[in-house]
Amino acid sequence: MSRLRVAVLISGSGTTLQNLIDRSRRGELPAEIVQVVASKPGILGLERARAAGVPAEVVERKACVSVEEFSERIFAPCRQARAELVCMAGFLNLVRIPPDFAGRVMNVHPALIPAFCGKGWYGHRVHEAVLESGVKLTGCTVHFADDQYDHGPIILQRAVPVLDDDTPETLAARVQSTEREAYPEAITLFAEGRLRIEGRRVRILPAPSLPK
Repeated sequence: MSRLRVAVLISGSGTTLQNLIDRSRRGELPAEIVQVVASKPGILGLERARAAGVPAEVVERKACVSVEEFSERIFAPCRQARAELVCMAGFLNLVRIPPDFAGRVMNVHPALIPAFCGKGWYGHRVHEAVLESGVKLTGCTVHFADDQYDHGPIILQRAVPVLDDDTPETLAARVQSTEREAYPEAITLFAEGRLRIEGRRVRILPAPSLPK
């Protein structure tokens, strides 16, 4: 099976990007990272991309007059790289998904959507709010992206306990550990053609039987 061509959108340090690069190189992910697009210059994620030999571009929101222009400039290099899937990895800007990428953009969020999600809910803000709320479970969600923050059909969710002595830092580390497993799993399911979007739901199809 040919490897899935993946573009990654970033806004920060690129830890999720690095996880995908490392797993791809080790043969643990049936995908090749072919393009990185950043919404900020000078971020660590760009250095990670360049160190891995992955083409990287910067498209700043403030340089665009509208979200439509920003979205077109974000997806243009993905299209030129012939990306089959676009993965948001700590990407903090709202975009409009172009028709040719509908059902082909994923995001990972550090909470169990629909809790603690939406505009402004990212990073330690999420974990601080989880602790303040007193909930006993949190986790991560991998979903298909649409034209709203943290809103598209959910592919996978992984739960982790919220412990009495947790800090935002310890909770973030536990959630990020689940993200490092769940995101590659969702990408693998996509590469295998096992994800079917049915309205607001994503059906995971069974693995094909091996010939006897």
